[in-house]
Amino acid sequence: MKSVKAPYLPLIMFFVLFSAGCNNQKTTKQVEDKSKPNILFILADDLGYSDLSCMGSDYYETPNIDCIADAGMVFTDGYAGCQVCSPSRATIMTGQFTARHGITDWIGAPEGEEWQKRQRFTKVLPAEYKHHMDTNVVTLPMALKEGGYTTFFAGKWHLGDAGFYPENYGFDINKGGYHSGSPHGGYFSPWQNPNLSNKEPGENLSMRLAKETVKFIESSKDKPFLAYLSFYAVHGPIQTSQEKWSKYRNKAESQGIADSGFEEGDLLPMRMYQDNPVYAGLIETMDDAVGIVLNALKENGLDKNTIVIFTSDNGGVTSGDNYSTNCLPLKGGKGYQWEGGIRVPYIIHVPWLKNGGQSNNTPVAGSDFYPTLLDLAGLPLQPENHLDGKSLLPLLKGMAMDERPLYWHYPHYGNQGGRPVSIMRSGDWKLIHFWEDGRNELYNLSVDIHEDHNLAKQQPSITTEMAHQLFAWLEEVDAQYPQQDSTYDAEKEATAIMQKKEKMLKQQETLRRNMLKKDWQPNADWWGSNLTVD
Repeated sequence: MKSVKAPYLPLIMFFVLFSAGCNNQKTTKQVEDKSKPNILFILADDLGYSDLSCMGSDYYETPNIDCIADAGMVFTDGYAGCQVCSPSRATIMTGQFTARHGITDWIGAPEGEEWQKRQRFTKVLPAEYKHHMDTNVVTLPMALKEGGYTTFFAGKWHLGDAGFYPENYGFDINKGGYHSGSPHGGYFSPWQNPNLSNKEPGENLSMRLAKETVKFIESSKDKPFLAYLSFYAVHGPIQTSQEKWSKYRNKAESQGIADSGFEEGDLLPMRMYQDNPVYAGLIETMDDAVGIVLNALKENGLDKNTIVIFTSDNGGVTSGDNYSTNCLPLKGGKGYQWEGGIRVPYIIHVPWLKNGGQSNNTPVAGSDFYPTLLDLAGLPLQPENHLDGKSLLPLLKGMAMDERPLYWHYPHYGNQGGRPVSIMRSGDWKLIHFWEDGRNELYNLSVDIHEDHNLAKQQPSITTEMAHQLFAWLEEVDAQYPQQDSTYDAEKEATAIMQKKEKMLKQQETLRRNMLKKDWQPNADWWGSNLTVD
């Protein structure tokens, strides 16, 4: 295992601090004779790299997820498949990078000339992309089913419309997964989800998904299972209870509320601090839900034979959407080409491997979960399917892996301000190629984690070599590219950007100030729901 670099040393402090509380949790008699381990895969939506207390946040509180980190291995350089959701989710399912499986933007985003309707007046038109996964690919749940697993899905899917839902890709049970990428109707019942009925008025969505997962675990405890808990949280619209909002509003005040909370970004304003009390409450409720599922494993004697994974589908939202968080020490967030858009919490707990509280800075990706889980389950790898994934079992055992490049391809404009790019990471070097003008940026992440110093001109040989390798790989996988817009008008684009920035900066500053007032009142359709959240 590689040594931990200086930027990540504070993480070790967090793992040590949380170990005492996690180790005191109640345990029960364990099942010792199961031939295969169970798998609990927890996927958060839009949760940023530093949005967990175990990842450095001193504002958000996530004791249950912290316990997973304390018991397992944290990959400090763990990456999502993309800076937006659908591509990353497909990468987990297929073990393939986005340019290969073809879902390169969130499903439903405009492509080609449809983009012009957004009145952004951009230099290029976004590339076309696939709107569902290839039905000929053997997905992770399919491979596990072949190995004798019962498979369960709960929560956000966003990988296709009817006919391309979880049950069409290897899941025996689907609770709440359909085409939508956001929680229609909000986080409190009654929500609008054709695959998740409403039961109790005001019931919290994250809690309900956890309870459905627990029901599955209890009904499947005598055979190996995959429980895939895919929270809609913490995607917008962000909502929480009055109790949790009050807790975090007071916490923000005690830590000191800055006069202004946003700075000018590339295309949109960017949130500078973690001080959003609604978002903080949404995170804590998700963590409460995680606790319910972890406790069910213990109570059913399954925790010593269940692999637990926790990760996110992309970075936290610093711009656009609900302007929810800040991802420092990383730059940017969801939708962006910088580390804040693609680097995420990446935690693997394997009970029988004694690596609790350890961190590893080997670059790993969402494509690696597929082969890693097959390896841990004692099932044959399927390299013809998970073409870009590598088993992380050597790292989990404290050994090293051969260095390999990681690739991202996002030939689109993000709602949050990102631009059409392709990215390659090789060792400590990160290359970003911008499709609007063909320029390259090069960063040494070992000394410049915030990507402040573009070294493309100082390191021309490295830049050229990585660019050639990136382009060759894109050609190999038949990547789709953005096209020049023949109607492009630079003056119109500049005016649109300036007007959008000014409007959103004023709007978000006002919203932030109001949200932190003691007498703030949100939308009436969810505020009173705190009575049934817990």
